[in-house]
Amino acid sequence: MRRGLRLLVAAALVGAVAAAGPVPTASAAPRDAVRDREYWLDDYGIADAWAVTRGEGVTIAIIDTGVARGVPDLAGAVVGGADFSGVGAADGQTPVGRDGPGHGTLVAALAAGRGTGPGSGIIGSAPGASLLAVSIGFGSGTDSDRQIADAVRWAVDNGADVINMSLTRNTLEWPVSWDEAFLYAAEHDVIVVAAAGNRGSGTVSVGAPATMPGVLTVGGVDADGDPSDEASAQGITIGVAAPSEGLVGVTPEGRYLTWAGTSGATPIVAGIVALVRAAHPELDAANVINRVVTTARDAGPPGADFTYGFGYVDAFAAVTADVPAVTANPLGDLAEWVRVNRRAAATPEALDIAAEPAPAVEAGVADPTGTLLPSLVTLQLVGLPALAIALMAFVGGGLAVAAVRRFRPSRSR
Repeated sequence: MRRGLRLLVAAALVGAVAAAGPVPTASAAPRDAVRDREYWLDDYGIADAWAVTRGEGVTIAIIDTGVARGVPDLAGAVVGGADFSGVGAADGQTPVGRDGPGHGTLVAALAAGRGTGPGSGIIGSAPGASLLAVSIGFGSGTDSDRQIADAVRWAVDNGADVINMSLTRNTLEWPVSWDEAFLYAAEHDVIVVAAAGNRGSGTVSVGAPATMPGVLTVGGVDADGDPSDEASAQGITIGVAAPSEGLVGVTPEGRYLTWAGTSGATPIVAGIVALVRAAHPELDAANVINRVVTTARDAGPPGADFTYGFGYVDAFAAVTADVPAVTANPLGDLAEWVRVNRRAAATPEALDIAAEPAPAVEAGVADPTGTLLPSLVTLQLVGLPALAIALMAFVGGGLAVAAVRRFRPSRSR
């Protein structure tokens, strides 16, 4: 049974957001009050980082419900887009979906909003970055897995440096098509930032794409820095923590509202990643991610944990700190995961031709000659059933032999 993607919006503390998606407050907040509510700009070092860069020259792809055109806070931000839902505009700037079609616009503003003046409107973490609006369909009856795979590839081919994914498949696992698409992003040095999910909207534990190796997963905290009870899930793949409560947003109609969820924490971090990429254009994706996680302010037990990851994201430190170079992504290697864990999916035909050069897109077929121990997935899908069959055959054979020996007629010599 196909599992549909889910938007990640939880109920706001002030009651302005419903579980199915954000709705405007009874009266729009004054524009200067909107900017004043963006507490994370100061608390997470973002405003200080702007003294170095505002993200110019970096492109963030928003794979979501589309980014509405004509929103003053996003004027000039969107430089391209595409639709994979089949019902949106070709440029991705018509919101799609029955539940929360404005979700992508909310997300885009927190990543690279321009505001409406020097101190008014919503400004994103990287107000100088460009956006790609990529609309996909959510809900039953849509091949959302294939849409995601195609959208990721399109974003890579059309200049994305960072991909924001404020959504979840709501399962730990993901389809093979995602292996290929996310490996394509990694091979082209594109960073994927994904939301951990929200307990308040039914995501109890982190789900894909936030469970995929190499993805920068964002967990949520409230304005005091405490773990968010409803507006975040928890899991061992969380990379950093960012605000997921008391957020402000702008709708496709240009109205302001308050909302909550790791859907908002994720673009805040995606914008910070864009700042690092702009400040350090010489760094590959692994070293950009390393700067973000190693400069995070530790919040829980020493080291990474399943609530805060490596700690509160710190934009200024990520941009300016002296960080030693690394040779591998600190959040894991998807290619190695595929090599080990997709063995169970290999068919006899694939095994017969495994020695032949395989097309690059067949990343899901692992090398069967490897000597690593089988993974838990391999044991569950192949090892345990095979072992059970072998044991049954062995026991059955033994009983048969015993029966033959017991009831064999004696022969006189």
